[in-house]
Order: sequence, then C-alpha cells, then structure tokens
Amino acid sequence: MRRLQILLILCFHLFCAAQLRAQELPPIRNFSPTDYQAENQNWSISQSADKRVYIANNKGLLQYDGSRWKLYPSPNESILRSVRVIGDRIYSGCYMEFGYWEENPLGLLEYTSLSQQLEVEMLPDEEFWTILEIEGNLVFQSLDRIYIFDPEAESVRTIDSDTQISGVFEAGGALYFQRMDQGVFKLINGGEVLVSDHPDLRTDEVVHISGFGDQIRLLTRHRGFFSLRDGSIEKWRIPSDAILSSVSIYSATVLRDGSIMLGTISGGLIHLDAEGRLLDRIDQLRGLDNNTVLALLEDMDRNIWLALDNGVSMLDLPSAFRIYYDKEGILGSIYASASRDGYLYLGTNQGLFFKRSGSQDNFQLIEGTQGQVWSLQLFGDALFCNHHLGTFIVNGDEVRKIVGTKGSWMIKRIPSGANLLMVGSYDGLQVLEKSDGVWRLRNQIQGFENSARFVEWHKGEVFVNHEYKGVFRLELDTALRQAVQVEVDTILKGADSGIARFDEDLLYANRDGVFRYESTESGFQRDSLLSSLYTPDSYISGRMIAEPEEDRLWIFSSSEIIGVSKGSFSGTLRMERIPLTQDARNGIAGYENFRALPDAYVYLFGNRSGYMTVDIQQRVENDFELALSEVRLLNREKTNPAIGGLPLEGSGDLKPEQNSLEFFFRTTEYSVFPVPEYQYRLEGMYPQWSTWDPEPSVRFENLPSGDYTLEVRARIGEKPSQNMARYTFTISRPWYLSSGMIFLYVLALLLGGLSIHFSYRKFYKNRQKVLVEANRREMELERARNEKEIIRLKNEQLKKEFKDKSNELAASTMSIIKKNEILSRVKHRLLDATGEMPGFTSIVDIIDQSLQGSDDWEMFKEAFNNTDRDFLDKLKKVHPNLSPNDIKLCAYLRLNLSSKEIAPLFNISVRSVEIKRYRLRKKMNLHRDENLVNYILTL
Repeated sequence: MRRLQILLILCFHLFCAAQLRAQELPPIRNFSPTDYQAENQNWSISQSADKRVYIANNKGLLQYDGSRWKLYPSPNESILRSVRVIGDRIYSGCYMEFGYWEENPLGLLEYTSLSQQLEVEMLPDEEFWTILEIEGNLVFQSLDRIYIFDPEAESVRTIDSDTQISGVFEAGGALYFQRMDQGVFKLINGGEVLVSDHPDLRTDEVVHISGFGDQIRLLTRHRGFFSLRDGSIEKWRIPSDAILSSVSIYSATVLRDGSIMLGTISGGLIHLDAEGRLLDRIDQLRGLDNNTVLALLEDMDRNIWLALDNGVSMLDLPSAFRIYYDKEGILGSIYASASRDGYLYLGTNQGLFFKRSGSQDNFQLIEGTQGQVWSLQLFGDALFCNHHLGTFIVNGDEVRKIVGTKGSWMIKRIPSGANLLMVGSYDGLQVLEKSDGVWRLRNQIQGFENSARFVEWHKGEVFVNHEYKGVFRLELDTALRQAVQVEVDTILKGADSGIARFDEDLLYANRDGVFRYESTESGFQRDSLLSSLYTPDSYISGRMIAEPEEDRLWIFSSSEIIGVSKGSFSGTLRMERIPLTQDARNGIAGYENFRALPDAYVYLFGNRSGYMTVDIQQRVENDFELALSEVRLLNREKTNPAIGGLPLEGSGDLKPEQNSLEFFFRTTEYSVFPVPEYQYRLEGMYPQWSTWDPEPSVRFENLPSGDYTLEVRARIGEKPSQNMARYTFTISRPWYLSSGMIFLYVLALLLGGLSIHFSYRKFYKNRQKVLVEANRREMELERARNEKEIIRLKNEQLKKEFKDKSNELAASTMSIIKKNEILSRVKHRLLDATGEMPGFTSIVDIIDQSLQGSDDWEMFKEAFNNTDRDFLDKLKKVHPNLSPNDIKLCAYLRLNLSSKEIAPLFNISVRSVEIKRYRLRKKMNLHRDENLVNYILTL
C-alpha cells in the first residue's frame, strides 16, 4: 500500500512537471562560477539599501552591483555559510568566525571580526548558517548554539542545545528556532518556550517560518506546511501537498504578493500562490543552471535570486517579457504563430504545433505537417498554413492540404474579389478561390515563374520582392490568369530585403533604408523618417510586419523592435520602441515573426529555441541611479595592471606616474531586458560624449598633467538615469615641470643669458670694428655704384630726350615737305592758268619766295641742332669745303630722307637732287662702293 501511494505521488509529480513545460517563464539570468570567479556552491543571499547583492560562497563573500562581480575571500579561507546586510554593514558567518564588512573610501570592503573582538569562546567546529536582526540584536546561529549580540552593550549571550539546531527564523516580531527531536521553540523575554513538539516538527527539519495574518506557518523539508494559531498546530493542507511530499525542500521565501517560492534539492524551484496552488515550476530543462536551490531572496525590485549548488540564477519576475524555453528541441526554430478558436499555433522548421491558449499543456505536432512551416495567416474564419509541401487549411488539431498547391511562402488577399486569395509560392503566384465554403486552387498565374516570398497589392498592381533579382511589378489581366506585363527594378535588391504595405503606402526596406513607392516618379524613393530607425550597422533584415487592425508597422534592428503607427489626432508617426537586442531575441534574421495574441497588448516573438511574449503596455522602466563603484590606478608595464585604488569621493592631486586610471560604474538594475548602457566624457581631454556601450567601465592611459572631470550617464532602454556620476581629479606635473624647477630653469636661463651676453658683448665689440671698416668700404663702393647708376639714368634720360627731339625733327621735316609739295602744286596750277588770268603772276612770285626762303631751313636747322648738335660741327670740320646747300643736303640725308622727299625741300626735281648727291660725293671724296647715307650716319 505504501509503495502504491509513493508511485501515485511520483506519477502525479511527473504529470505536473510535464504540464508545466509549456508555460512561459519570466526571463532568467544565470551566472556560472566562471562569471563570478569563485566556487560553485552558494549558501545565502542578502541585499543592501543601494540594491547591491551579497552572496555567501564557498570561496568567500560575493558582491554584485548589476555590472560586475567582486569576490572578497573569507577571513580564514573557510566556506562562507551566511550573509545578512543590516544598515551599512554586511554581516557574514563561516567556520569558527562571524563578523561584518564595511566599505572603505575606495569602495572596497574591509572585514572586522566580531567573534574575536568579543573574545567569544566557541564550540569545536562551529559554522554559522543563519544571521538575523531582531529588536536591535544580532542573532548568529550555528548547528549547536545561538549567539545573540547586543551592539549597544557590546555583549553576547548564547542559547545552547543538546541536539542540532536546524535554523532560526523571525516571524511576527518573535524569534523561532527548532531543536531536532524536541520541536519548535520561541524566544520570549530572553527565555525559550516550547511552541510545539508535534511529531513532524520533531523529526522533519523546519526550513522556513513566517507570519500569515494571525497565524504562524511552518514549512518542513518533506511534510509540507503547518499552521500555528493560539498555541495549537495543524497541517495546512493545500492542493500542492502531493508535490511537496515528493521533493526535499531546502529553502523558502514569502513574496510581497503573498505567493511562496520554494527551493528544493535536485527538484528546482517551485512557485505557489497564497492558497498553496502550483503556479510554476522551474528546473534545468526550463532555464536554471542547477536544480538545487540553497537560498532564495526577493529583492527590492521583486526579482527572485537563487543561490544554487552550482551557480547563481535570477528570475526577472516583474518583467513584461515571458519566455518559453524549448530546451528539449521538440519545437525547433519558430517561424510563425497564430491564435484561433482558443488554440495557439506555432509554425516551426519541424512542423505545425498547437496547444490550448493559456493552458499548461504541451505543444503537440499536427499530423501531416512535418517539415518547414513558413507562415500562418488568418483570413475570415480560415487559418492558412504556408508549408514547404504546399498550402494547408487548419481546423483545430487537423489540417487539409489544398490540392495542387506547391511549396508556398505566404498569402495575400486580392482586392477585387472577396473570395479570392493570392499565394506566393516557390515558383510563382497561385490564385485560391472559395467555392461552396471550401478553399480550392483556381489557377497558376502564367508569365511569372520566380519565387514570391514577399507579395503586395498596390493600386491594382502586384509587387513581388526577390532578394537576388529585384522588385518585380506585375500587371495582371482581369481574370487574374496571366501576367500581361512584368517589369523588374534591379537597383533595389539585396539579401534579407523585404516589402510591406502600411497606411496605403508600399514600402521596401534594405540595408540602405526604407523606400516608399511613388507612382508619379515610377519608382521607390527613400523615406528619411523611416530610414532613420536603423543604420547600416544595426540593420538585420528588411522584414517588416504590418498590422492593419492596429494600423501599426513593426521594423527590426539589431538593438530594438520599433512599432510605427499614426497618431489619431495629428496623423504624425509615433514610435513604440521595445529595447530587445538581436542577441536577446535569438531571432532568425529575415524570418522575424511578431504576432499579437488575444490578450490585449501581448505579442509573441518566435526565435531559434522557443518564443517570448511581451506585454507592451506592462513595460515599466523604473527610475534608477548611477554610481561609481571603483577607481583603479593602472601600471601597464606589469602583469597585474592594477596597482591600487582611489577614493570614490575624489582623489585630489595624483602623481605624474599615476596617469593611467580605470573607472567602474554601476546601476544596480537587474532586468534581463534591456541591459544598461553607459556613455562618458572626460572634461579636459575628451569633451565629446562617447557612444552608448554596455561595458560598465572605461580606461584612460598616459593622461597628461592637468585637471579632469569624468562624467558618466546611463540609460536602460529609453529611460535615462536620474543622475550623472562625476569624478574630479588632477594629475600633477612631473618634478622637472614643478614650480621650484621652473624657477631654477628661469634663474639658470638668466645667469646663462648674462654670461653669454658679456661674452658676446666683447666678441661683438671687436667684430663691430671690423664690420664698421667693412661697412665704410661697402658704403664707398655703394656710393660709386649709385653715381654710376645716376649717370646711367641721365644717359637714358638724354637718349629719351634725343629720341623725342628726333621725332619732333622728323615731324617738322615732314611738315615742310608737305607744305612745299602743296605750294608746288598750287604754283603749277597757277602757271597753267596764267595765260587766261594774268593776275596770277604775282601770286606765283609769292609762292617762289616762300619755297626759296630760308625760314623753313632755319627752323629745321634749329631743331636739327637740338637733336644732333655735334653732327654739323663735325661735318664742317671734316669737310670744310661744303656749301650751305651741301650741309643742308647732308642734314636731310642724316634723317634718312629719300631723294623724292628731299626734292620739295629744295624746290627742285628729283633728278636735280640726284645730281646734288653726286656732287656731294665728289666733295667728300667717297669711293664708288661707299654709300653716301651710311657715311653721313656714321659721322
């Protein structure tokens, strides 16, 4: 009979565990010993007022500030069994030792031993497993004794026991403890009183005692809960008794909402509601790193911390996200989801699965759907499954394949027909028709045979995006049987691109941005607003999911999911950002699926190993603060770069060699999604803000001397920190640039300058004499050069004057020639007319007098002398036998006038001029081959 009961209990337990596998869980963050760099076992957890978490580890005290772990080895290198934060002190207990840790100005913990300070005489091999505070007293419990420390009196008293003390608990303002084989006791007015010696409380270990209203509830390791009221104790019978009796409970805590968390040995975590009904059960298959939970803590933000036999886990209980972990690999990667008639359907690479919505049932595979499911779409009352094998109609837990359909990607409603749908298949487009309430394949559209994964109707045309060929634009005939025109935009193509319709617009997305189709431009034009939602670096895929019912478009980047919708009043675009990174989503790039569930504001996102849901209305970003946690000095030349720390409140002046520092900061926010990001700037060196980075530290090396202020700010999602962390420090100048050394440098420069001055003064005085003499000679030479230059300039001026006079002479000569020519013509005209008019004879005489007069010659002679004064004198000296007319002819020849030009000047014929030139040659005794003009020019 006993065996049958055990078997029934075991079967019930396994059944419950199987039922719970399909339930979504809050996000879980696991920390392995490698993460926190200590031993695997962790025994106790506590939290300080600034939200930092402290854990008792086999290696010592672990401190976690949300950014990094720090280990403080136990004072005697033994296993740390207990930890409790009380005020500004962190109390801990280990082997033969208890005391407290306090933070020093550097932000590091320092240990003070209470047991040694109080000279407590301990029992052999005592270890301290529990630490409590009650009425200002501190309680340290070992398995053999309870120590009660009064801080004001600095005294310790003990409660001894002949049997093992399994634990101490605070409930209803009183201290309870259990002596094995004796029962549960209560401490009243300093004395111990037996509360109950119930057989189960004597033989089974009590692991938790807490107050529930007017009663006290006790939890045993194997026999479940008991209620204590008015001195009587009875079993608290709850729906989960069968489960509790089948596991070994090691730890427990009552949450602020009244529910109960139970940690088991090798059975994982059990969550009960306030009435004892099973809410959830979490083990290694569902996300924990280990199934033995040694301690539990609900922190200030309602996160649940688990100290495990191997590692540490945290449940982000208040998160808006819930995750389904498919650790057994039954579902595979999820490509699509849908909800219909109370069922939740998941399309995966292994087939189509379903379960009742909201139930804890396992997902079951629908027969006949084994293989790749690409999408699930609901049209009217019909749910379509687009599968590698073709298109299926889903009805409950059954499917019917539409005969003739091939491997299909997706379905689009045809605007022109209520009973027509278009299927995008592996090799083109197909048309489905609803006839007699049944969907059937009507026809394959001819003229287009490309893969049609993304299909959209827009203004009577069909657009098909092919990632490797471009965007096709199809014009179909009215019967929807033939593509009468097919055009392809080959500019728009790229892997993981996509198209979608949103708010009557056709959109195309690729790495370069989001493009809007403009009919007037006959092409896609870049939309600057939508394109700003991601950068080429944050681009994951062009997959866009439109929700016509909610008038919302979802776009995916590597850092977040963005919901775009239009405001109901202004019509401007609104952005709903879900800060979920691609790594956190674990998504399938290019096949993102984000589906609204029947619950308001809840969306399901499928990924490679299950799915997650998010309640976009529940997302609450708490206010948080940022703080510096440590400042380290670095020495890059040594193996261990850290050479010391600095006070967190400010460092004063640092030595020149202390110019390499590393800063650590924290937010003590433990939400799994999203993670904190940090941004910094260093005034005095880097005035610009850095890019956002999840790394909670920054390092500066080889800073020059000067004044610096480091400013750090943080954000979680879109929520900025309430404050900005600042740290001011100064790096002193090196000794060779100190004020004293600068004074010595100046003094040395002055003395050296004076010495050099007097040395050079003598040198330059002697040199000055040499230079003066050299300058005198140079001045004389310069004077001579200047005089020569003046003479040259005067000569040039004379030459210019000569040239000008020559021009005047030539002009006057030509004027005379012209005048004489005119007078000669007038004379001849008058002579011809004398016979007819005798009175003209007197006029001819006047003209002859003018032609033979010497006035012209005198004027010419004067001008000629002004230009070539020496010529006439030299001519008379060389040839004194020349007549005045000969001299006059020489002057005209000197001007290089021709015989024709000279004739009018003498009022003779050209022939007569030639005769005069011949006679002149004779007088000058020139040879026949000598040129008369050249000779005259050389005089």
